[in-house]
Amino acid sequence: MKNKRTPFRQSSDKPEGASDRSPREAARRSDAPPRGRSAQRGQNDQRDQLPGDAPAAKPAPRRKPAPNTGGRASRGNIARDGRQIAEAKPVRLQKVLAEAGVGSRREMEEWIAAGKVSVNGVVATIGQSVVPTDKVKVGGRLINIRFTGSSRPPRVLMYHKPEGEIVSRDDPDGRPSVFAALPRMRGGRWINVGRLDFNTSGLLLFTTSGELANKLMHPSSELVREYAVRVLGELTMDAQKELLAGVELEDGPASFASLVDAGGEGANKWYRVSLFEGRNREVRRMFEAVGCTVSRLIRVRYGPFVLPPQLKRGRSHELTEDEVKVLLRELGKSAAAPKKGPETT
Repeated sequence: MKNKRTPFRQSSDKPEGASDRSPREAARRSDAPPRGRSAQRGQNDQRDQLPGDAPAAKPAPRRKPAPNTGGRASRGNIARDGRQIAEAKPVRLQKVLAEAGVGSRREMEEWIAAGKVSVNGVVATIGQSVVPTDKVKVGGRLINIRFTGSSRPPRVLMYHKPEGEIVSRDDPDGRPSVFAALPRMRGGRWINVGRLDFNTSGLLLFTTSGELANKLMHPSSELVREYAVRVLGELTMDAQKELLAGVELEDGPASFASLVDAGGEGANKWYRVSLFEGRNREVRRMFEAVGCTVSRLIRVRYGPFVLPPQLKRGRSHELTEDEVKVLLRELGKSAAAPKKGPETT
């Protein structure tokens, strides 16, 4: 008995294994790019093309790798673009490290003497000079030394130090450090210009240039330091004259360049004093030498810098580039002005 066929289904007389795709669908699928293993086979087939066949698309050429110049520290007199640069003259190691912002020149000399600095894997010596191709390490850390002068001046910061902060990055007692309150920077660090005692407040200077810090601290600059001093006890006229003439301390004689009565009531009296050096606890020790105790000490001036009245304790103020350029011009002029004679009122 014959089965009744569905009128919408056509009988298929195709041989077994033949595809049911329509010619249009087969043509559309044949135009699609091959995938997977068929794509790989297609690439292999393109290599065997006949001369009359259409040329296959060539892959984009790969970029040639840049030559290895050894990095910034060992590039020597070869610039980043491969050009030759002028050879720099040898420069003293402590000066190069100071300009790199590692520390002041005096600190660098101490580190070199302590064997903390190496050049090309060999421990450095005092007075040694280096060139751009040398690898300089401080405490095992590679330093990016620069010999090309920058038109941009160094940064200078005024900080109002409060009492209870230490001017050091490392303190065994874990006391608060002034460096924790300073603005963060990359590629350098703040270098303190002199120090203030833990219990002394007032103006403290910082810069990114060890060379500038050295100029501001060096005794030949004769930059005046002015302090506001609160004294517990009576400072007689004879004691004032003695402080102006000079008193003998453990590390040599010391004297004030000026001493002015600033008023006060009761047992505490205020004075304004100035001197042209900055030895450790010098002001306190001078008053102790004449029988007086300093109950409070504030530095209000350092050379051309005066503590701004609006600058609160624990805050900092950075000089503009124009202000720094003026400072550098003044320091670069002739020798410092002669020291003023003692005066009192």
